[in-house]
Amino acid sequence: MCGIFGYAGRRHDAAKVILEGLKRLEYRGYDSWGVAVLTLGKIASVKKVGAIGEVVELGLPKSSVGIGHTRWATHGGVTLKNAHPHTSTHNNFVVAQNGIVENFQTLKSRLFNKGFKFQTETDTEVIVRLIEEKLKKIKDFREAVRAAFLELDGRNTIIVLDEFGKIIACRNGSPLIIGTNSEGELLFSSDTLSFANLATKMIVVENGQMVESDGSAIGLFGIKSGRREKVSWEKVDVKSHKVGKEGFDHFMIKEIFEIPQVVDQVANQDKKALMDLSRFVIRSKNVYTIGSGTTGIAAAQIAYFLRHFAKVNAISLVGADAYECYDLFQKGDLMIAPSQSGETADVLEVIEIAKKRGVKIASNVNMPGSMMTKLSDFKFMTGAGPEVSVVSTKVFVAHIAWGYLLAKTIRGKYGEGMGNIKNLSKAIKKYLDDAKNIKSVRDLAKLLMEEDDIYLLGKAQNFQIIREGMVKLIETSYKHAHAMPAGDLKHYAITLMEKGVVVIVAVSADSVRADVLNSVSQVKARGAYVVGISSLVSREFDYFLKVGDLEEVSSIMNVVPLQLLAYYLALGLGHNVDRPRNIAKSVTVK
Repeated sequence: MCGIFGYAGRRHDAAKVILEGLKRLEYRGYDSWGVAVLTLGKIASVKKVGAIGEVVELGLPKSSVGIGHTRWATHGGVTLKNAHPHTSTHNNFVVAQNGIVENFQTLKSRLFNKGFKFQTETDTEVIVRLIEEKLKKIKDFREAVRAAFLELDGRNTIIVLDEFGKIIACRNGSPLIIGTNSEGELLFSSDTLSFANLATKMIVVENGQMVESDGSAIGLFGIKSGRREKVSWEKVDVKSHKVGKEGFDHFMIKEIFEIPQVVDQVANQDKKALMDLSRFVIRSKNVYTIGSGTTGIAAAQIAYFLRHFAKVNAISLVGADAYECYDLFQKGDLMIAPSQSGETADVLEVIEIAKKRGVKIASNVNMPGSMMTKLSDFKFMTGAGPEVSVVSTKVFVAHIAWGYLLAKTIRGKYGEGMGNIKNLSKAIKKYLDDAKNIKSVRDLAKLLMEEDDIYLLGKAQNFQIIREGMVKLIETSYKHAHAMPAGDLKHYAITLMEKGVVVIVAVSADSVRADVLNSVSQVKARGAYVVGISSLVSREFDYFLKVGDLEEVSSIMNVVPLQLLAYYLALGLGHNVDRPRNIAKSVTVK
């Protein structure tokens, strides 16, 4: 959530550079945005509510330095007043923040009692007033910012621009990347993707570090110590091509159609690295998988594959609710974390605690240069390319396909697993290339447009898949969806089954097929309208979405029609497909 972008260099169109950078950060989710630049010792800014859209001109003066921000509201409503950057009382500096100041009420009360005035409802304004307070005693601007930052509780990253063209940025939790190129331009951002078209080298700023720029060079400092630290640049390894829809109406549908290539990338994983991780899994005392939201479901599906195929007792955790396991973590354990951004705050917190207790970390991350990758002992890159839609599709598939291949490798069946992954890629491409399949899903979306409740059933390999289908439907259609284990139906949810209720069921040609169809018979007997996702037709299905029979990886195939259904439902309902209301792709605060 939220995005930070800053520029310092030789150009005189800093506002334009920053605007383009913010557009590349849109996928993170936001509801307002703003840009501030410095010209002739004066700071000028523009703030807007809503999407950046096709904005190309901000009306700001020529400048060679500035900062920008995309805000996802946490403290205070979505208003121009609350949008970042926030300006100091005398307009001598501006601040943008990514994170949450957990002690802002305490700080605000103290500052208010000292006579400081507040104009907004945000926690960010507290940072502005804190810096003003420090400047009364500390004349060095960097030291004043550092002193203020040390008083903040929570995971925060801030970027500050002053009246002399100095940019200072501090990190504690939320991501901060610095880029540069042969022209000496400096770029400050929440991720590498936003400046990959401009930068050739980068620094991933660590927690507890701050950066100071005078417009031509940077200094790196420890926030606690204030001492200068070594600057080590590394190559930018993200493709610099412009991120576009390439003829598709939305990023979500484009990214669904990219799934076959993404699965091929899984097949290109470093075999030696996979073997090394496999050997460690076998030696581990306990194996945990962890994630939040869609990646939490991916983690649970990876745990299923590890249990079913590798015969490893894997335990899946949800990032925000793993506290009861903290005392159980021990040396010799392994934690596996799939992630799109590698910056999810509640997952990082668990990883940091686990590492302190001697747990080894393996990650599969789509965004290069992330904190999660840096914390990992076994580092794997998803290689799915930029996923711009807030609604994750191709990265979810990549994560669970990787988890399947890992499980097969642990069992000594790498070749068989690789063959199944390659067949999966071909099968998904064949499915997506068939216009009849797409039409069938679109027609189903039209049928479900007026439904308020949608239930989903699955078992074994398909249980986490229908949970992911539930998440996709909720994210895009804003409808109530409820996923449940097929066998648990009779214990509670059977009371909700009545004439016309929609039940979507994923059924594979596996050992639990008969059990699942038995549950389907129970909902049919009570008048439910059943949508079957399967390779085999059944008389119990009122509507049939046919998919290929892929045996061990059938569950991965089954998620694709569910993603398509979520897309076409959102489209038909007139919702913002790529940026659903109230959610962000990268949740960097708890």
